[in-house]
Amino acid sequence: MAAPAASAPAGASRLAGTLGVGSIVFMVVAAAAPLTVIAGTIPLGVGAGNGAAFPATFVLCAVVLLLFAVGFCAMSPHVPDAGAFFTYVRHGLGRPLGMGAAFLALATYTAVQLAVYGYIGAAIDELVAGYGGPSLPWWVWTLVVMAIVAVLGYRHIELSSRVLGVLLLAEIAIVVVLDVVVIAAGGAQGLSTAVFDPVQIGSGAVGIAIMFAIASFIGFEATAVFRDEARDPQRTIPRATYLALVIVGVFYAVSSWAIVSAWGDEAAVAESAASPGTFLLSTATNWLGPVGGQVVTVLLVTSLFAAILAFHNVAARYWFALGGRAFPAACGRTHARHGSPHVASLVQTAVGFLFIVVFAVAGLDPVAQVFAWMAGTATLGVLALMVLTCVAVLVFFARSGADRRPWNTRIAPALGLLGLLGCLVLTIGNFPTLIGGSTGLALGIGAVLVAVTAVGVVLGLVRRDVTPDTPDTADTTARPVTPHES
Repeated sequence: MAAPAASAPAGASRLAGTLGVGSIVFMVVAAAAPLTVIAGTIPLGVGAGNGAAFPATFVLCAVVLLLFAVGFCAMSPHVPDAGAFFTYVRHGLGRPLGMGAAFLALATYTAVQLAVYGYIGAAIDELVAGYGGPSLPWWVWTLVVMAIVAVLGYRHIELSSRVLGVLLLAEIAIVVVLDVVVIAAGGAQGLSTAVFDPVQIGSGAVGIAIMFAIASFIGFEATAVFRDEARDPQRTIPRATYLALVIVGVFYAVSSWAIVSAWGDEAAVAESAASPGTFLLSTATNWLGPVGGQVVTVLLVTSLFAAILAFHNVAARYWFALGGRAFPAACGRTHARHGSPHVASLVQTAVGFLFIVVFAVAGLDPVAQVFAWMAGTATLGVLALMVLTCVAVLVFFARSGADRRPWNTRIAPALGLLGLLGCLVLTIGNFPTLIGGSTGLALGIGAVLVAVTAVGVVLGLVRRDVTPDTPDTADTTARPVTPHES
């Protein structure tokens, strides 16, 4: 990984760093929490979605997101600011919608971080109690984790990237070992062929399957958030985006296929439906022995921690990007020594602390309520953001002519938009299922997201100084890229 950058001057308004492709990919893939997806999403997709063919759903979603990434990366050189979604929307669709997207993004990343905070509190308590330690309220463990994340978030981004790199390699390694063992043995009844059967792929509740699969990719687009801290943004960001998507998509598809094969098609569906919470643990114990099962249990906790740290860094950079625009100028300052968005990081920690206190006082279940509700909120929010971003890419290139490659600026983004709209419609239709079955709660969460976005839009309309880089002042005068250029 890259060496730490030189210290930034006190009060600097831009972040600095020398993050390479590997460092950014580590943070983005860690945010996807691969082991958590394997343990939590795959049982739900297999048991409640399209059964043994669920692994193919990851491939379909990865293709849609790769189409989205084509336009996303093509526009990256023309959007010089960090901030990902909201900077793209601002440059493509204007100041008000850009600010609305910023508020929606901040709410989305805060929600997903809160979801994992709930999950990790319960997971640590179960792990500690399983080894004979004290059983404490979930929120006690969550606050301990929050304190550690606060320290790492306050420091230079390179420290977080190193921590995430180690944890990510460990969680991927144990799943790869399980995959190799199962595939080498030919599975329980032969390797599953359901993933190659179009009839089975489209069977069952395919809408629910797509909803769970697309939610597993949340965080990949955060590559652009680290633009100011990348060594060479114009090359690093596109490469990191494509690489993160391919790694995550292949990992999910192959691992879920191996796990289904470890049981056999019918047995996998039955077991995942009956015991989704222990599906991966049972699989690992059956194929790797009791020690393998214990390793999976420990690494599940580190996977959750890695996801929390990654999302904390993303959310803090949204606070930073909005410092002096929608939030106090202090949020947009960097640490004199660490070059980190230290104030923004502390604000994100404070927001997380307040929500956890509210959840604890309300007596919410950390998994069935905190995790389910917040993860559902994040899924809906990020899909809406990607749809807006796709539209912004199409409008930006149609208006500016800054890039003339049809595939990169029109065809791929349009196909990605169609795919994402389909995913958004399916998610809205199945949203009550995603958050635990309450239609009233689903409507309430949707209303909150709309309200948050509306506040941002109104702020963008009223305060003309909050986002100085409007489409009219953005750099759209770069030399046009012709169709034959790469």
